Amino acid sequence: MSLTVTPLSDALGAEIHGVDPRLPFDADTRSGFLDALHDHIVLVFRGAAMDETQQIAFAAQFGALGERSRPVEMRAEASNFSVSPKVMLVSNIRDSAGGLIGSLPDGEMWFHHDTSFADVAHKLTLLNAIEIPATGGHTRFANSYLAYDAVPAALKQMLTGRTVMQIFNFRQTERLGHHALATEDLSRYPHAIHSVFITHPETGRKVLYVSRLISARIRELPEDESDAILEELFTIAETPDFIYEHHWKPGDLVVWDNYCSMHARTHYDPAERRLLRRCTVIGEALHE
Repeated sequence: MSLTVTPLSDALGAEIHGVDPRLPFDADTRSGFLDALHDHIVLVFRGAAMDETQQIAFAAQFGALGERSRPVEMRAEASNFSVSPKVMLVSNIRDSAGGLIGSLPDGEMWFHHDTSFADVAHKLTLLNAIEIPATGGHTRFANSYLAYDAVPAALKQMLTGRTVMQIFNFRQTERLGHHALATEDLSRYPHAIHSVFITHPETGRKVLYVSRLISARIRELPEDESDAILEELFTIAETPDFIYEHHWKPGDLVVWDNYCSMHARTHYDPAERRLLRRCTVIGEALHE
């Protein structure tokens, strides 16, 4: 069978059929997959239960892999799922002593672009579902091309050439705002400066590159003005018509383009287990 693509929403997202991501892609399949990714931003393989080696091999077809930035605290149980620094477990599972085997455990998580707090953000994320709660814990994806297009012309002109401080606190699922800039030692937190608008390095399309979780301040504006404009941009970026919500099933593999999409997590019962395995592909410096 050849690769076929079934759109999942008008905004973004498509399901891939006809190829097995656990097997190497030939040149034509890889090219078709990347074309589909550029067209649909988020690609879903159903029933693609993988082991760690298979997931790493699949991801490595698209570039050098990132490494997890947080240690796994509980090696004995975690080693059943992850031994490679190229993998991060997204999980609320704990060992008998209460230590997490992964990261980003429970609760709702606001919209963000992965690793936008790094000088060189990762271009792709690949998430494979192993254990999924009965309800909730969905991932919502938002199209950042559509967000850029929806910014009013006058505001777009005013923000051209402006930059935003992107900060992330690994222990929180909410944004670090002005208090962090004013009172915290920023060396404690991963942070980077990016343009409010970026150009996707592969498609050449413009992107609104701010998010509610990570964007702390537009650097060239006074605090009050920055807060007001960021809130307007967050509201535009989270427009319901720009969003596809993925309801996970065990074995799902979802691949998304971090440059031109944000994602968020919905709440789920912390008494239920949730375990997904994550890889990322390193990107390149971003420019307006």
